[in-house]
Formats: sequence, structure tokens, C-alpha cells
Amino acid sequence: MAAVVALIVVFVALIALTDGAGSGLAAWSTTLGFGTGLAIWRGRHRSRRARLVTFLPVVVAAALTATVCIPTVPTTRQHPPALPFVATQHWSLATGSRVAVYHYPPANTGPRHPVPLVYLNGGPVRGISVLDHRFLQLLARQGHDVYAYEQAGGGRSDLLPMDQYSISRSVRDLGAFVDRLDKGKVDVLGFSSGGVVLTRALAEPSVAARLHRAAIADPGPMDGPTARITGPKGRKSARNLAPAMTGPRSTHLPRYAVAFGLMRLGLLTPDTGLIGQAEGDNAFTAADLGSDTASAYCARDAHRIPVEDTARNFSFSAAASLRVQQTIRDSPSIAPRLKQSRTPAMLMFAECSSQVRRWATEILAHDPAVQRTHVMPGVGHHMWNGLDDNDDRAAAVITAFLQDKPAPLPNHPKRDEIPAFLRDHQ
Repeated sequence: MAAVVALIVVFVALIALTDGAGSGLAAWSTTLGFGTGLAIWRGRHRSRRARLVTFLPVVVAAALTATVCIPTVPTTRQHPPALPFVATQHWSLATGSRVAVYHYPPANTGPRHPVPLVYLNGGPVRGISVLDHRFLQLLARQGHDVYAYEQAGGGRSDLLPMDQYSISRSVRDLGAFVDRLDKGKVDVLGFSSGGVVLTRALAEPSVAARLHRAAIADPGPMDGPTARITGPKGRKSARNLAPAMTGPRSTHLPRYAVAFGLMRLGLLTPDTGLIGQAEGDNAFTAADLGSDTASAYCARDAHRIPVEDTARNFSFSAAASLRVQQTIRDSPSIAPRLKQSRTPAMLMFAECSSQVRRWATEILAHDPAVQRTHVMPGVGHHMWNGLDDNDDRAAAVITAFLQDKPAPLPNHPKRDEIPAFLRDHQ
């Protein structure tokens, strides 16, 4: 047994050293050769039967590690099927990205907001969940002309070569999308990593010129210096309190457990030769997110977390997501450019946010055009979640800002309140 474990350790180490070359076969054949040579050396003075016994750990290890080299899902991208309640369009952008687009026109009754609203979902490189689609429908019923697109590589959008995923590409895609929409300036709602794309767009004059108003909801870190910030988060989330997610997990299979585990540890590159991007996207399931989903809800909601998505609609590219996040961590400060922003902006904080508070307050500190800040009470990172009246309250805050009407919540924290906010809202 010890010999089997040792050979498996050697195999995993070689997977990391070779970056999974040849679907892991380079590491597998090297391990098999090493194990065979070791067995021959150990059995050189033994009887024929004893020599055969020395090969048993090699056979067992070879069989176990071979499961890491064999795909169990299609290796070409299998896009989610069409949604029954909204048409999927595909737009080719000037950047070269081909993205899936969804349109929710304003309701036929009541006042209509004349400026189109574009939604940037979180992830990064994740499909838009059914829960988010329901919220977009609510905004449309309140008079907004809502457009949403799944960023390149996510959902029904086409994949990019792995080395083309970057936060800068995401910002350029936003500008290209607004140009393709061809309706003048637009309002943009950016949630989580979508809020990062929006923040960086505000710091890019060529893209910011296309934006009318910007609503940034519980954003991630905007640049490398911000990504290195630690500190207080929101009030207690449901992480480690909610029941474990049910459903199939790719990480229960050796191939994907090794691939995603080593990628998360930084021991495999996102462009690893172990699994291709398409195969990884096809394999990853909602249950693989584990406690990340629970962390987006307040502790009080631990035992009533809604199902955010259907198994058939769920889509997440773990490798591309890691790649985009790395480009954020590697990027220099955007604070000097953000200080030049003139696009009216609003920041939304979740009371039970799992995000580092300073990720959002750094935007407030450096963007002089932030006009409103609101702490959304009783919600976690996923502010619109279908529970109680959370969707209606989030929609009311967003609509009031976009229509420049009085806010339904206090304007807090202001810039001079940031230190007290960081101290008190934990």
C-alpha cells in the first residue's frame, strides 16, 4: 500500500511539473516507467513469483492514475440549451468576442426609462443564473429596457483562447457591446466581478464616454493593490452553516479533482494540458462551488438558501475565471485614472457580504463621481435572491439612482465615514 501511495504522489507531482501535458499521459508514462524500474531493481535477487509480487503496486497505481488521464465528459464545448422564457441572440463584437445576449424590453404599462440598462453578471466567466434572469425581468417590469450578455467563455457565449482572457479584454468587450447596441449612452449594473469590469470601465475614458450611469453592486477587487488588501468583511454569512450542496460533483472524479484542485492551488496553469477549457466547462457543476454559494447569503438564511440555477443552465469556466482573476492581481493601480471619472455612480454594499469591505470602499475613496452608497440590509453578497422582498428592495434602490430620484435608503457610508464603516459593519 505504501508503494502505491508513493507512486500516486510521484504521479501528481509530475502532473504539476509537466502542467498536465498530453492529458496527463506524460506524467502517467513516466510514473509507470519509474515504478517498473524500481520493481525490477527490488526483485532482482528474488524468485520468479516474488519478482511478480513487486510489480503489483505498479499495476494498481497505474490503474488508479490512468483514471486521471481519461475524459468522462465531452471534450468539445456543450453549451446550455436555450432558455424557455427569453430568446438567446449571439452578437459578434469588434473585439473578436462572440457573446450570448438577452433582451428584456420594458413593460407595456407604466413609465419607461429612456436609457437602456446593461447588466454585467458575476463570476468571472460564469453564465447568468436563472435567479438573475428573474431579477432582470423585474427591472424590465419597472420600465427598464434591459440587456444582458454572458461574458466571453461564459454560458452560451463562445470560448476564447485561454491567453486572451483578461480583465482588460472584459472592459473592451463592454465598450464594444455598447457600440454594437447602438443606442447611445447606457446605464450599467455590475454585480461582483461584473462590478469590477464596470469600475475599470469608469477608469477608461474611451469606455466611460459610452456610460450614462453606473451601479456597482458588492464588487471584487478593482486592481492588484486592492486585491492584496485584507480586513473586515460583512456580517456573518451562511458559510459553514448551510447544509452541503447536493447533486453531482466533478470533483468526485479523480481527473477533475486533480485538475481543479491543482489549478486552485496554482500548481497547474489555467491553460493546462491535463484538461482542455471546453472539457473543464462541461465537467464543472454547481455543487463544485461548495460553500461559495452559502457565503453569498446571511447566516439567518442558512437553511433556506434558494436554488440559484438549474443544472442545465449552470455554466462556469473555472480555468478562465482563474485566468481573469490573475490578470486583476497582476494589474497596477487604477486609482489615478479612477479619480478622473465623471460618470455618476452608485455603490451597493451587502450587509452580510463575503467580500472584503475595502474592495468597495477603495472605489468610494478614489472615484469622485460616486453619488450614492447604500448598505442593503438583510442580504448577503447575492443581493437579489428571491427571498422575502429582497428583489423589490434592490430594484427600488437601482431604479431610484438610474432615474435620479430620492433614494429609499440612507446615503451611507460617505467618504468621511469609511473608517467608522469598516470598524462597525463587520
